[in-house]
Amino acid sequence: MKSVSLKAFPRTLSRRGGSKKLRAQERIPAVIYGRLNAPQNLEVLSKDLDELIHHSASENVLVDLAVENDSSPKRLALVQEVQHHALSGKVLHVDFHEVSETERVTITVPVEARGEAAGVKTGGGVLEHVLFKLRVRALPKDLPTLIEVDVSNLQIGQSIHLGDIPVPAGVELLGDKSMSVFAVAEPLTEAAEAAAAAAATPGEPEMIKEKKDEDKKAPAGDKKPAADKKK
Repeated sequence: MKSVSLKAFPRTLSRRGGSKKLRAQERIPAVIYGRLNAPQNLEVLSKDLDELIHHSASENVLVDLAVENDSSPKRLALVQEVQHHALSGKVLHVDFHEVSETERVTITVPVEARGEAAGVKTGGGVLEHVLFKLRVRALPKDLPTLIEVDVSNLQIGQSIHLGDIPVPAGVELLGDKSMSVFAVAEPLTEAAEAAAAAAATPGEPEMIKEKKDEDKKAPAGDKKPAADKKK
C-alpha cells in the first residue's frame, strides 16, 4: 500500500468546546496512538483531510504524517477511524494508528468478484457473495487496498473458499481457510421464487388494543361522564 503525505499540527484547543472551535477554523481534531509513542492530540486542515478521503480508492489509507515541530520528520500511520456528522456528513474527528515499517499489521480489506461465473452465464445460476471483507496481515508497504477474485470458472454448486484465494507476496489471509467466499447456487424454480417473494412481503401487522380503565364497566352510580366539564 502506497503511503500519502499529510501535514498535522499539535492540537491547540483541547478543553471543553475546543473541538467545535477548531472546526470553525476549518481544522479537524485528531489523535495518533500506537505502541511506538504515547497518544498525542493533533489537528489537521479540513481541506487536506477531505482531499485525502476523496482520492482514496479504499477505506484503508496509509499516511506519512508530518507533525509540525515533532522530533520525527514523518510518522507512518493508518487512518483507523473517521467520524462523520450524521446529517451533514462532514468529518468531525479522525484517529491515526501509528505503525512501524518493519512490523506486520492486520487490517480488513474488501473482496470483489472479477469476471462472470460460468454457472451464471450458461446455467442460469446465482452468484452468491458470502464474505465481503477479508482479514489480512502484512508489512504496511505490502498491504493490499482490495482483493479481486476471478470467479469465471465457477460452475453451479461450486465455491471459492478462503484457502483458494491467491494473494500477493508477503500478504497472509487470516481466518478459516474452508470458509466460502463466493459460490454459485442453482437457479430458483418458479415455486421457490414465489415463496421467497411471499416471505419478503411483510404481512399486515396485528392490531392490539389496550382497554383503558375508563372503558371498564363501572359500578352503578359511579359512572364517569363522557367528557370533562369546565369548572
